[in-house]
Amino acid sequence: MIQEKENIVARRQPLPEIIAQTIKTGIIKSNLIPMLAGLTLSLYTYDINPIDKWLEIILAFIGSILVIGAAGVFNNLYDRDIDAIMIRTQNRPTVTGEIKSRDALLLGIFMAVFGTIALSLTTPLAGLLGFLGLFFYVVPYTMWTKRRTIYNTEVGSISGAMPPLIGWAAIYPDISHPAILGLFVITVIWQMPHFYAIAIRKHDEYKAANVPMLPVVKGFKRTYLQTNVYLVILIATSFLFWSLSKGLTLVALLLSIIWLVLSVVGLKRMDSEKWAKLMFVYSLIHMTILFSTVIIYSVMGILFGL
Repeated sequence: MIQEKENIVARRQPLPEIIAQTIKTGIIKSNLIPMLAGLTLSLYTYDINPIDKWLEIILAFIGSILVIGAAGVFNNLYDRDIDAIMIRTQNRPTVTGEIKSRDALLLGIFMAVFGTIALSLTTPLAGLLGFLGLFFYVVPYTMWTKRRTIYNTEVGSISGAMPPLIGWAAIYPDISHPAILGLFVITVIWQMPHFYAIAIRKHDEYKAANVPMLPVVKGFKRTYLQTNVYLVILIATSFLFWSLSKGLTLVALLLSIIWLVLSVVGLKRMDSEKWAKLMFVYSLIHMTILFSTVIIYSVMGILFGL
């Protein structure tokens, strides 16, 4: 194992690749889609011309990228011991030593500060939401619940659902509208079935790292049951779109019903590994279609006054 780690360090990656892995660019990209969904939905809901908000839109993207990246850096730094055990994370630069802890910390602080400032220049509420998303991910999730309780996924889901709120607030500083609350709640609930599926597929790795994911502590049967409970809640939350668009409501409703049916039917016909893979793949399809529909609906409404 020591020799393998030395070989990894010897094959030092280019600096851009090291930084990309440290800030988790994949997570940044996936979170920009719900941020854009919230942003375009806000523009449409309040009939705002995007040209009048071009600076806020640019700052929303810059700020979101920096804040989400900072969260990734801090998470990588704190979880070095866990990441070194799990196969899928043991080649991260913070584990292999390709980036020094001090340098990573400075990078995270820089991104956190300037990301929060960029979001605050859109509206103070967007800046506050960006900071809260970062805080929840680093402190209550990474530093506290991830290693202590099976409810770490629920705690982490709060920060994971901040991007649509940030996008909306960057345009209009009021997040009390049912549509954005619906998008936020759906994003929160979606994360449990999604990450439970990952936890089942990586059960042995989480167990070896002593991370108390639900399947590790309570077993697969409890995870199946809890997944379906959250999917029922996800179906109910679809109606939060009703005041804005019956079409969006129906799309969200249909996607969630299909997910529940796949879960129930798949549970009867598949082993845990295949069921978890099905749940994981469909979770990505669900979010991609839902957010894409929200973005397209909003953009079409802005352009054609629908």
